[in-house]
Amino acid sequence: MPVYQINKGINKPIEFKGLRAQYIAYLAVGLVLLLIGFAVLYICGASLWVILPVIISLGTALFFIVFHLSHKYGEHGLMKYFAKRQLPAALKFRSRRIFIHLSKK
Repeated sequence: MPVYQINKGINKPIEFKGLRAQYIAYLAVGLVLLLIGFAVLYICGASLWVILPVIISLGTALFFIVFHLSHKYGEHGLMKYFAKRQLPAALKFRSRRIFIHLSKK
């Protein structure tokens, strides 16, 4: 008789060190952009004493912002927030024609 293990993590969001779902991707993209920014500034000849504090402070800000958004909005809350902002405050119709031609089914 075979023994099957039950995976209790099915249908749960991915979580890593407190970050949930898409916030892991936001942090990864931000870190890659910081790495590219560091490389560009270094190749352009900027002093390392200028580059390092800038990159470290931007990286710290990135971590705090992403963790704050993850804890404030949760898994889908940020997408819901942006979707709600795109809703119009009111709809204006100049004629009743659209309502007259509605049919009951």
